[in-house]
Amino acid sequence: MSSSTERTTDGRGRTTGSVLSGLAVAVGCVLFLGAFVWGALLYRPYTVPTDSMAPTIAPGARVLAEKVSGSEIRRGDVVVFKDTTWGDLPMVKRVVGVDGDKVACCTKKGLLTVNGTPVEEPYLQGAGPASPIGFKAVVPTGQLFLLGDHRNDSLDSRVHLTDGDHGAVPRSAVEARVDARAWPLDSLGVLQRPESFAALPGGISQPGPVQPLVLAVVAGAVLILGGAAYGPIARRKGRGRG
Repeated sequence: MSSSTERTTDGRGRTTGSVLSGLAVAVGCVLFLGAFVWGALLYRPYTVPTDSMAPTIAPGARVLAEKVSGSEIRRGDVVVFKDTTWGDLPMVKRVVGVDGDKVACCTKKGLLTVNGTPVEEPYLQGAGPASPIGFKAVVPTGQLFLLGDHRNDSLDSRVHLTDGDHGAVPRSAVEARVDARAWPLDSLGVLQRPESFAALPGGISQPGPVQPLVLAVVAGAVLILGGAAYGPIARRKGRGRG
């Protein structure tokens, strides 16, 4: 009687272990593949070849940029854009002015101003003024004024001030908005929206879903590996008890 009861218990234990193992793997696959496919639809990788966005993005770094409409772009966003006036390749810069803004530099404290409001820019390279050369520009409607974070080594809207659009580029030229650094690993992380632009009309943009997507991929991988390992372990324990 005792032997029969033990075999029944062991059999149920092995069945329960198999069910839990299969369930964990199934849920893990849904999370992993779902997040991976969703991320592939929303994001595209880019390589930043120069140091014009240092220290925010180092030269040669890989970034993940969310495919968004130019109408969604706000001040402070780092965007990937392509404009024939600037060149044939996609470029990465930070938006500091939008439709109708009066952008100028610099105040006595070396700060950039937008519509007369000084803007703190803690992301800039070095401790000097926000630009080594002074400038003023009015951003045309439907356009964006773009600067690199390394203002001493960035070919940006300041270089194109004499163009017809006062150095600005159309919102339609934007291909994506940078949400995170993906490589090298020591720079891995989400780009924070600069709070200094939050008080201006229109505020700042909201981060894309890159963080929950990464968490879903990691959780899915853990469940897949854990579920796959749990099944054999449960069966081995069942045989040991038998």
